[in-house]
Parts: sequence; C-alpha cells; structure tokens
Amino acid sequence: MVKLTKNRKFALEKVGEGKFYKLPEAAGLLKEITKTKFDASIDIDVRLGVDPRKANQMVRGVVTLPHGTGKQVKVLVLCSPDKEDEAKTAGADFVGLDDYIEKIEKGWTDVDVIITMPSVMSKIGKLGKVLGPRGLMPNPKSGTVTMDIGKAVKDVKQGKIDFKVDKAGIIHSRIGKISFEQNQIVDNAREFINTIVKLKPASAKGTYIKSIFLSTTMSPSIKIDTKVQEE
Repeated sequence: MVKLTKNRKFALEKVGEGKFYKLPEAAGLLKEITKTKFDASIDIDVRLGVDPRKANQMVRGVVTLPHGTGKQVKVLVLCSPDKEDEAKTAGADFVGLDDYIEKIEKGWTDVDVIITMPSVMSKIGKLGKVLGPRGLMPNPKSGTVTMDIGKAVKDVKQGKIDFKVDKAGIIHSRIGKISFEQNQIVDNAREFINTIVKLKPASAKGTYIKSIFLSTTMSPSIKIDTKVQEE
C-alpha cells in the first residue's frame, strides 16, 4: 500500500468526500491544499451528456480566458512575406514559411500553437501526420487559419484556447496557475463553463453538464456544483 505524504493526507482531509462546492469556495480550497514547490497548473474537467460519435453532438469551441492561462505560449506563424511584420509585431515567437515547413517535416514541433493563412494551407496540408497527433494542425474553426494574423496571435498570447469533447464525453483543459488570485481562478473557470453551456447541441437530450471537477497537477479533484452558470 502506498503511504500517503503529509501534504496528500492534509488535502484529502480538507476535500469533503462526495461534497459539491461553489466555484469561489473550490478556488479557495484548491489554493489551500496545493503545496507544490512549483507553480502548479489548474485543470478543469467537464463531463457532458453527449455522444461524441455523432457529428451533431460534437462540442468544440474556443474561449479567451479573462486572466489568461499563466503559461507563456510559443506561437509559430506560417505566412507569406507580406504578413511577417504583422506577426512579429503581434508577438509571434517564430515567423516564416518554407524554412519552418522543412523543420516540421524533420520532426520539429517545439511550439504550442501554429497560426497560418488560407492561401498557404495547401503547403501545410502535408504536415498533417506530424501536427495532427500533437493537436497543432491549424484549423479555421479555432481561429488559427485567418487573414487577421495579428489579432490571432494576440488572442492566443492573451489566453485564447480551443477545446473539444473527447471520446468519453469529457472536455479537459488547463485554465490557470495556482499562483492566480482566487477571483481570477473563478473568473476563468466560469468563462470556460459558460462557453461550453452556450455550445450545447440542439440534439443533446437529458442532462447536458453531468459533472465538473477542478484540480491542480498533484491535488485531489474538487467536485463543482453544476449549476455554476446560474451563479
């Protein structure tokens, strides 16, 4: 049997088994029980009453978190030369086209987001086998294929994230860091949840939001009241 550490035991004692928490209470509790020496990420898991196997019940979207994710996002912009200055001014970490396509073909994927423009997608399509499994393939639905390169870069840098329900009907995402203030955690979580609520498929029947959990990298999960969007 694995022996519980002092911090783990403390965390389990503080989180009431089977208890549901309002977001402000959960955010405060999360900060109290997280004792890591590093700035732990805050994760949210939302289980939905949908069947992801059906195209008309796929839930996918984008959200800009009010306080960002707390992570320094590395952005690569693949664009034509006339858009390079716009991308650099907006804060892109890497800007180019053919040279980066060649690097990616050789296995380089040291970025978090790739943004491009419609006119060069024909060149990028061949990178699907490398980028697809890593969730890096640009997609118009997530705003990463656009002519407004500058805005797209700024949105991502400021906390815009894309998400989609997985095969088990769960949406998982990081929404901040434990160093955030309690109200910042609440704001980010509420914005994320409310965005999912707005994306409810018309074909989804029964309970839509089945469960919500908040946790940090090494903490127990905290059950959230699913009526959070009504607060």
